[in-house]
Amino acid sequence: MIDLHIHSKYSFDSLLSPKTILKVAKKKGLTGIAVTDHNTIRGGLEVRNINKDSDFTVIVGSEVQTEIGDIIGLCLNEEIKSRISIEVLEEIKDQEGFVVLPHPFRGHKLNQYIIEHSDAIEVFNGRSTPEENNNALELAKKYNKPFTAGSDAHFASEIGNGRIGVNLSASENVENEPLIDALGINGQQSPRYLVDASQVIKSLKHMEYLQSIQHTACLAYRILMSRH
Repeated sequence: MIDLHIHSKYSFDSLLSPKTILKVAKKKGLTGIAVTDHNTIRGGLEVRNINKDSDFTVIVGSEVQTEIGDIIGLCLNEEIKSRISIEVLEEIKDQEGFVVLPHPFRGHKLNQYIIEHSDAIEVFNGRSTPEENNNALELAKKYNKPFTAGSDAHFASEIGNGRIGVNLSASENVENEPLIDALGINGQQSPRYLVDASQVIKSLKHMEYLQSIQHTACLAYRILMSRH
């Protein structure tokens, strides 16, 4: 079973270390994960680099914010630079990645083009409501799209809350073909307080970022004044 949606400390709303993600995922009996940090592949690359278990799959991904909502790219080798949905799709496919439409009924402005050009739709997300997940499943069926599932974990306890069975024998390298032969989906909802806690982390990280900018600006001003 593989959890195809996990966030590390490289996301603006998570503190999970790559080592913890790997340790917890294996402890929970997963055979693979996709690390899909917001707007970066740094977490996925780091988890893949520290994974020494040939029987455990690590897929490098990113959940990119766009004007129509988040778009996930899986099997990425390079950062996605654009934040415009159509260009994000193109960048993912240019590096032979897979386009996943995550939690389509949470925070999205869906349009026909994005749905049709997605390679798969996330039909179970551990942080979405049952109604949102049911609507996602119906959308995937309507457009005959493959399914994915993920916990959308931002905390260790959430890892594995959304998982999908994959027949690894169907591909010589599942890291490059993660959507082959889905065998079933298991999942449970994350408690609401963890979703709220992510927003607290986001606010604290944003505050640290602003303080860092302020500190840099003050330092530059002092250096400039010392020269006069």
